[in-house]
Amino acid sequence: MKSSYIEQKLAQIRSQYADQPEYLQVVEELTQFSQLHPSFETAFEQDNIYQRLMTPDRIISFKVEWVDDHNRVNINRGWRVQHSNLIGPYKGGIRFHPSVNESVLKFLALEQTFKNALTGLSIGGAKGGADFDPKGKSRAEVMRFCQAFMDELHRHIGPTTDIPAGDINVGSREIGFLFGRYRRLQNQFTGALTGKEIDFGGSHVRTEATGFGCIFFIEEVLATHDKTLDGQIIAISGAGNVALHAAQKASAEGARVVTLSNSQGFLYYKNGLSREMIDSLLNHAQSLSQFAEKIGGQWHEGKNPWRVACDIAIPCATQNELDLTDAKQLIGNRVGYVFEGANMPCTNQAIDAFRQAGVVFAPAKAVNSGGVATSTFEMGQNAIFSPKPFTEIERDLRKIMHEIHHHCSDGNNHDYLIGANSFALNRLVRAMLAQGV
Repeated sequence: MKSSYIEQKLAQIRSQYADQPEYLQVVEELTQFSQLHPSFETAFEQDNIYQRLMTPDRIISFKVEWVDDHNRVNINRGWRVQHSNLIGPYKGGIRFHPSVNESVLKFLALEQTFKNALTGLSIGGAKGGADFDPKGKSRAEVMRFCQAFMDELHRHIGPTTDIPAGDINVGSREIGFLFGRYRRLQNQFTGALTGKEIDFGGSHVRTEATGFGCIFFIEEVLATHDKTLDGQIIAISGAGNVALHAAQKASAEGARVVTLSNSQGFLYYKNGLSREMIDSLLNHAQSLSQFAEKIGGQWHEGKNPWRVACDIAIPCATQNELDLTDAKQLIGNRVGYVFEGANMPCTNQAIDAFRQAGVVFAPAKAVNSGGVATSTFEMGQNAIFSPKPFTEIERDLRKIMHEIHHHCSDGNNHDYLIGANSFALNRLVRAMLAQGV
């Protein structure tokens, strides 16, 4: 998008939020790599659509007071950024990590808004979390923190208002604690959160959905080049839920997954991790470096996997993990495809380098949208109190990843970044114009 109006508003946002680099990163990416439909151009400026779309509806900030195992009172900060409910109730994860702050959550909530619009489903965008570090905390401490967090959050969520899910350090255990508190406070059993255990309203495939969805999307892209996953060498960063389930599904389809990583370094296994190896990591908590030694792989301390030659790179760890230097290494090793498994793991400079080098690049809002899509399936099952079997949900997930690929590529010559952003942008603009100011 380019115009004097957009340049003026972008400059205003940069000035107003100069201390929020993560938020500015996504604003600038969406601005640079989106195409507005010509029929909206006049109204876009007259109704100040750009600034309205980039600005969250509200930011809820609160303190979280909780008691640790030594009977000491601790205080953390909690937030919920409700960015947009133009096309459906707010939807997005909750993250517990020391790096969480308002800028990070605004960045994630804006990206979530576009991601959710891209799915074609009726869901808006939000994100929440706290600067709480669960590492080293007992189960009782994590439970008490979740309960204290929900004591504040419950006023602002609900099955037709805002439906949080899990994110970094918020898995099914934490969702269970959060939901249990919500149920008691509201005296209601409703689908106010997703990512629950199957026994109390959760959905099959939800745990696997983001990783499986990544692979389903990759298969769609490869098919446009008359290729399959069979024999493709894949480098994956991360060793969490998304990375491991992506590795699991890719291995099952014949790919050679040669890397996984964590904050200490990366595992390289030249012959490709087998399904049994990946299952072992999924089912048993263990050190990745010790696992590398156990299977006869190589452990590279303090390094990331982007120095490894591969056909396909899937960054699945965290935002901005893959920078320009990493991109140049991958390009030098003739990578053909880069798919974002985590939320915006590539810096804008890295994305520019891939595009200039002719590497096929697909953004997170397309590649990892299987998680939120399956959360929406869980919302539907909760609404009618009727669960669906694993095979049916997996089939629905594959179908929606096919639709998302179509949304990205239709009329954009397989420029997945511009295609994804533009489909979401124009859908949101239509809704905003139709609903008035």
